[in-house]
Amino acid sequence: MPQLQSWLGGTTHRSFLMLGLLATAWLSTSCRSKPAQAPPVSPDTWAVVDGRTITRDDVDKAYRRMRDPSQKLSDEEMLAGKLTLLNDLIVQDILLDKARTLKLEIAQSELDTAFNNAKKNLSDEAFQQELKRRNVTAEDMREGLRRELLAQKVIDQELSSKIAVTDQTVTDFFNANRAQFNVPEESYHLAQIVITPVRDPQITNASGDDAATPEAAIAKAKMLMERLKAGTSFRELATGYSEDPETAPRGGDLGLVPLSRLQQAPPQLRNAVLNKTPGTVNVASAGGNYTLVLVVARETAGQRDLSTPGLKEQITNTLRSRKEQLLRMAYLTAVRDQAQVENYLSRRLVESRGAMPNVPLAAPPGKQ
Repeated sequence: MPQLQSWLGGTTHRSFLMLGLLATAWLSTSCRSKPAQAPPVSPDTWAVVDGRTITRDDVDKAYRRMRDPSQKLSDEEMLAGKLTLLNDLIVQDILLDKARTLKLEIAQSELDTAFNNAKKNLSDEAFQQELKRRNVTAEDMREGLRRELLAQKVIDQELSSKIAVTDQTVTDFFNANRAQFNVPEESYHLAQIVITPVRDPQITNASGDDAATPEAAIAKAKMLMERLKAGTSFRELATGYSEDPETAPRGGDLGLVPLSRLQQAPPQLRNAVLNKTPGTVNVASAGGNYTLVLVVARETAGQRDLSTPGLKEQITNTLRSRKEQLLRMAYLTAVRDQAQVENYLSRRLVESRGAMPNVPLAAPPGKQ
């Protein structure tokens, strides 16, 4: 399938966190002969996390905020998207509870900045029209941003602030990889998020998300671009949603791509890279496949050393990002595993063979 690596002559493989339901023990006491029947769970309760409820409305509101409503999806595609989003909200809820324990908050000025960045490309009138089109309010959007910022602040305090990359580590890395800092010709440092319109045999992104139809691929590309505009990092989205198993685990990073290889690539790819300002993201599409391309930097030819402006910082950031990504995945897995989670939407979909029954669901034994 046409993706950035295959266009550039690299090898092609196919491969925010999809975990199974946590097992719960059946508890009995000596003071009664049989356990009491737990009350049924309302159809509007889609998950319970350590006693905290995530409702259908919570998921629908987040879904409307993130997805383009003009895209027509099948019932199955829409439910798959909401199931993925519900799992994201479960992890987010766990992190928000952790934030309360750590006494972390988002300052009003910080929230205002994120809110203004999310609508900076729209006039006030266009922004209000977009809110109306998505059936959300400005307060809904602000609350969604607050939750995202607060969850990220937990990650930063628990992990990012504790990661150190020493000068010696940077020097050792440079000496061991000196050849890769010899740029024989002008090159572009690129990163990618790959989306394909078919079911892939191997998905290794953090969320397990896989667009299986052309319509789902279009919707996914638009959703990711909107999340980028809202301030979500490219690395985080690549790790969570890219369908390329080789680059997703490293945040979509492709390294340096020589200009000569880009000039041989299809026009869609060249137009997404050449003469673009570093830091910009553009979409290349072909045959129903979509690749979000981030131009990280443009490099001139020549041998680099640690005195080259920006190189030491680049290596430091690379090494830090690798550690952060590994620890992030481990941390989220650990906190998710420690929580008591009941994903009722998953249960309904399995028991109804993919339909969405609008009836109460019997609570698991011992659940209140």
